[in-house]
Parts: sequence; structure tokens; C-alpha cells
Amino acid sequence: MARGGNLRQVVLTSSEEAWSRAASELPETRPIELSVIVPTLNERDNVPVLLARLDEVLSGTTWEVIFVDDDSVDGTAEAVRKVATTDRRVRCLQRIGRRGLASACIEGMLASAAPYLAVIDADMQHDETLLAQMLDVLKRDEADLVIGSRYVERGGVGDWSRSRKMVSRIAGRMSRMVMKAEVSDPMSGFFMLRREVFDGAARKLSGIGFKILLDILTSSSGPVRISELPYRFGTRHAGESKLDATVAWEYVMMLLDKMIGHIVPVRFLVFSLIGLLGLGVHLAVLATAFQGGGLGFGLSQAIATFVAMTNNFVLNNVLTYRDRRLRGWALLAGLLSFYLVCSVGALANVGIASYVYGAQEPWWIAGIAGAIIGAVWNYTVSSVYTWRKPKAS
Repeated sequence: MARGGNLRQVVLTSSEEAWSRAASELPETRPIELSVIVPTLNERDNVPVLLARLDEVLSGTTWEVIFVDDDSVDGTAEAVRKVATTDRRVRCLQRIGRRGLASACIEGMLASAAPYLAVIDADMQHDETLLAQMLDVLKRDEADLVIGSRYVERGGVGDWSRSRKMVSRIAGRMSRMVMKAEVSDPMSGFFMLRREVFDGAARKLSGIGFKILLDILTSSSGPVRISELPYRFGTRHAGESKLDATVAWEYVMMLLDKMIGHIVPVRFLVFSLIGLLGLGVHLAVLATAFQGGGLGFGLSQAIATFVAMTNNFVLNNVLTYRDRRLRGWALLAGLLSFYLVCSVGALANVGIASYVYGAQEPWWIAGIAGAIIGAVWNYTVSSVYTWRKPKAS
């Protein structure tokens, strides 16, 4: 054993010496100091403009920019890769089969080795001139996280409509249900942080929705020193806004995950709530077909069952599994697999309930036990087969 251990040490030492010699022969380069993470979805026309601005404001800094593209149909990834062939500071991570700003930022940060990490949108609505000041604050050890804030003195939201301002205020207040730190703009998508802050939060991040800063603030393993710098939210340079009703829904899901995710997975909670809604749909269709339509009970029950399962599938596809949403032929295949999964779940429900009732337990306990087993089965198996998680790309 001793000889084997000595041999291992010699091999490692030789490898290290060989690596050191090879590295010394490389062209002289300074290590990357700052990685700028830019999540993109159909932002092709904004890429060259943002790169030009980064080049201007970060002169004197060794930086790189990592575009994390969610398989844009406008050729954003191709545009980034074209620039990357002549500029080693530019990198592209193209994700296929999954979407989400928060998860895109997480993957971009994980792909970087820089000691400082920044997040900025590609649409020019964030003030990129603040990046140098943010970096200076971190390097002077005045903070661990620097946020571009719209709600401190000299900051502003630009030409937002009254309704958008109201939604932003409400979302900010809701964030305080899960956030410990006192921050004026927890919804900001423009910030810079030390690598160790991200590393300390990484394994607790939900990756749900668009608000990665709030995710980091509520997932940090220890106290984080925060500085906020004012900026005025600008107008989009090109492309279309991604804000819609589903963004609001994802925000609610993220808040729920932070509040109860350590007790029950938020996806399972939403899946179960949709299941309860499906029960209401089932009873309504059953009553309509059996009492109103004059159909036999067996046929009415079968119709109600398939309508309820279809309703549950559609809602879960849109809400519970928005980041894995099925489209095209995959939608039909997913529906068929969901029918099969739920059919087996129904059998499990009845079987467990009958067993518990046969053990002299009250009928309502037996019913609840069967329902829980059926719900857990449907959620677990449909997550694996119907909405399977795409492989990393």
C-alpha cells in the first residue's frame, strides 16, 4: 500500500509539472475577473449593441459575457456564436427543451470561473454604465452584492404604465414575506455579486421564474452585505417584452417554493390543487351527462373521467410544468401517457382505500389515504414520463 501511495504521488507531481510547463508556453493572458451573464430569448438584434456597450464600459477589466439562450427562433444563439469566433470574451450556452430566466442565469453562473458575476438583460433597459461602479464597490470590499435599484434616490422606472407600476409595487411587497434582507428593489434583474455568495446559495435556489435576485437573497446561507446603486429603467432597444400572465404565475410559484418548498414540493402542491379542480370538473360533467343528458351512469362516468383528466393535463402543461411545456406531437403523446398514468393512479387509489377500510379504519381515513397515494403516484410518474426533464445541452 505504501509503495502504491508513493507511486500515486509521483504521478500527480509529474502531471502538475507538465501542466505548469504547458501553461508557461501559452500567450500571456490575465484571468477573467468578471463574467456578465445575459439570459436571452429572441434578442438577436440586441446582441451587437450590448457587446459594443460592454466593450466601452468595461475597458481595463478582464471580462467575458455568457449569453444563455433558450433556443431562440430568431437566431440569437447563431449571432452570438458568430461573434465568438473572433472574440474570445464572448460565449454562448444554448438550451434546448427548457426555458426560464432564473434557471438560465444559474447555468450561466455555474459555467463561469470568475470571482465576480453580473446579471443584465439584453434589451438595453438596464444601465450598463453601472457595471464598472458595481465592480469597484465589490473590489473595495464594501459589499458582497450590488443591486441596480429603480427605487432609491435618483432611480426610476422610466415610462412604465400605471398598471405596471402597481404590479411592481405589489410584487415587491409580496417578496418581503420570504426575504430577510432590507432591499428597496428585490425584483431587480440587474446586479453583481461575489462568486462565494452565489456558491453559498446555489444548492438552495429554486430556479423558478424570472426573479433570480430574490431567489439568491432568500437562499443565501449567511448574511450578505448589500449595496444599491440608482439607475433609471430604460426603453427596450429591439424585440418584444417577455412579461405576461405566466410570468406572474411563476413569481407566485417561486414565493410558494421559498415558503413551503422545504416541506412539500411546490410543483406537487400545484399539481394537487389542479387535481381538486379536476374533481369539480368531473362532478359537473357527470351531472350534466347523467342527469341532464339522460345517459347511463357508466357512460357518463367515463366521459366525466376523460374530460377531467384532459382538463388536468392542459392546466398542468401550462402551469405546473411551464418550463417543460409540451407542444406539437409531443403534446398528444403526453396526453396519452397522462391518461395511462392517471388510470393506474385510480387503481392504486381504490386499492389502498379498500385495504385501509378493510383494516377497520373509518371510511373517510380510507378515502383520504387512497387519494394521497393516487395523487403521489400521478405526480411522480407523470413527472418522469409525461413531462420528463430535458437533458442538459
